[in-house]
Amino acid sequence: MDDLLFARLQMAMSLGFHIIFAAVGIGMPLLMVVAEGLYLRTQDPGYLNLAKRWDKGTAILFAVGAVSGTVLSFELGLLWPTFMAHAGSIIGMPFSLEGFAFFTEAIFLGIYLYGWTRIPPLTHWLAGVIVAISGAISGVFVVTVNAWMNAPTGFDYVDGQFTNIDPIAAMFNPATPHQVIHMTLAAYVATGFVVAAVHAYFLLKDRQNRFHRRALGIALTVAMVSIP
Repeated sequence: MDDLLFARLQMAMSLGFHIIFAAVGIGMPLLMVVAEGLYLRTQDPGYLNLAKRWDKGTAILFAVGAVSGTVLSFELGLLWPTFMAHAGSIIGMPFSLEGFAFFTEAIFLGIYLYGWTRIPPLTHWLAGVIVAISGAISGVFVVTVNAWMNAPTGFDYVDGQFTNIDPIAAMFNPATPHQVIHMTLAAYVATGFVVAAVHAYFLLKDRQNRFHRRALGIALTVAMVSIP
């Protein structure tokens, strides 16, 4: 096996692992926010219990996704140094912005996890909303880089050199709108159906279980609404 094939296989394996947690990191915060929002509206403790269950799963999967994403950032530099040397100045800005979105998500997820009894209920729910929004925005910035690789713009290639670099034009390349919308909705659909499948399995064993019935309803609603 030559170095190029090995690098491609390693990158494919890392991306295949990370995308699962990236999609869940976008979809799960929305589910827990919807559950808590229903609790604030109805004062039904079942929705509160559901939100607290889902926030634990979100935290664990977020941590795994953060670690696997860090591995990918190292692989970009170590496996593809020539590509990054040329492309870094063109499309590096979305990676920087993704870092801001990621840390915003991490900070407010910490507030959400440890603020159940420490901050007002509405403020706590708004912290969850920020987690959901920043998670989606984080995914958007990364997808713009992939879109640029499919439709490279924002530079001129003259005599073997990249000139007239425009990072904004590179980030908002022609493929960006289609891929961003597709990936974001796909994350909600995939997460919603997977969560629904888990709760449907347990509901089959106990058809009167209101916890799983509520969870199934929320997950299916999110998934179905996200289908274009």
